[in-house]
Amino acid sequence: MQADAPRGCRFGRRWYLNNESWHPSVPPFGEMKCILCWCVSGETHCQRQECPPSACASPASRDNPCCAKCR
Repeated sequence: MQADAPRGCRFGRRWYLNNESWHPSVPPFGEMKCILCWCVSGETHCQRQECPPSACASPASRDNPCCAKCR
């Protein structure tokens, strides 16, 4: 690897390239589909998917498991 090349990121036991994104895997829960991580110049950044507020009393989450929607 060249010294002036963008650095990769290590997350758990895996290495990711600069600008690569992934859903983290957290034992014993497995892949966290509602969280997205990405590598920026050797630093890992993660963010939970933002969901709009639900406008109903009992939302369902069929279409998107991360965000509830009204039935």
